[in-house]
Amino acid sequence: MKQILHQSLNPQLPILQSPPTPPATGLPFQVPRPHKLLRRDLAVAAASTLPLLVSTFWYRQAKADEVPTSTTDCSAQTITEKAFLDVAIDGAPAGRITVGLYGDAVPFGSSRFADLVTGAAGISYRRKEFVKIVPGYVQHSGVRSYGVDVELARRGGGGNLAAENLVAEWESLSKNCSGTKNAVGSLGLIIRDPTKPPPKLKLVAREGKLEIDAEEIRKDPNGTEFVIVVKDSPELDASTLVIGRVVEGMDVVEKISKVKTVQENTSSPYFRVAKLIGDKRAVVAERGFNRPYAKVVVTNCGLAS
Repeated sequence: MKQILHQSLNPQLPILQSPPTPPATGLPFQVPRPHKLLRRDLAVAAASTLPLLVSTFWYRQAKADEVPTSTTDCSAQTITEKAFLDVAIDGAPAGRITVGLYGDAVPFGSSRFADLVTGAAGISYRRKEFVKIVPGYVQHSGVRSYGVDVELARRGGGGNLAAENLVAEWESLSKNCSGTKNAVGSLGLIIRDPTKPPPKLKLVAREGKLEIDAEEIRKDPNGTEFVIVVKDSPELDASTLVIGRVVEGMDVVEKISKVKTVQENTSSPYFRVAKLIGDKRAVVAERGFNRPYAKVVVTNCGLAS
């Protein structure tokens, strides 16, 4: 009767069927009820699985600790020898900077710097200037890749100013050392120019034949320019090989960093347009950015006893 009334009131709904009658077995029929989890059951299950989870965690942690890491922190290498740089600002002595060289970690870079401060390469940093001062570091000009410097280097046995071996040492340190290499107080040789564009291809005539030649946009660094870091400068890691650190005279480096410089103007839309169209005036102006107004010169240099 209830089913007929339900269908008359809701003609779209199907008639509900009663559950099938269990087969007659002579035993009382019982509808199975779902098992109800009690708090006691949950507590027992947790107590039995917790030791297993903890032991699995510590096992995985131990295995992770056993895997050797491919990189290490190389910020504090062993110092094998020391060199000094006496600096003057506009002719007034500013003090002495003493640096320790990492002869074991970067033997070629350290020996090159030592040859340049002692003059063993035929040329030296003496009477050469710091040409760039930014908030993170101060940069020395090094020696020139042309003219008198190269001739003196050739006569002194240090004529090869290429930086191939320095690049190899830089690649090794970059692969094996983690973290910022150019940290506060570090001394590094500039060996690469990461902003250098690829060479342009041009068609030239040689001995009556047309050949494709690669025209270099600008020369690579010769591995003699160096920087002393005032603040951690990870942006230098792509171009600079760290060969030592300042052990005395960091106050002198601070004095150099506070010298007034030519204001950088790369954000100017006029400068951007001029550089984009290849205006030589923009190139010349860019070379002058961050140059000190005062003359900051290495008056004397050599190896410290």
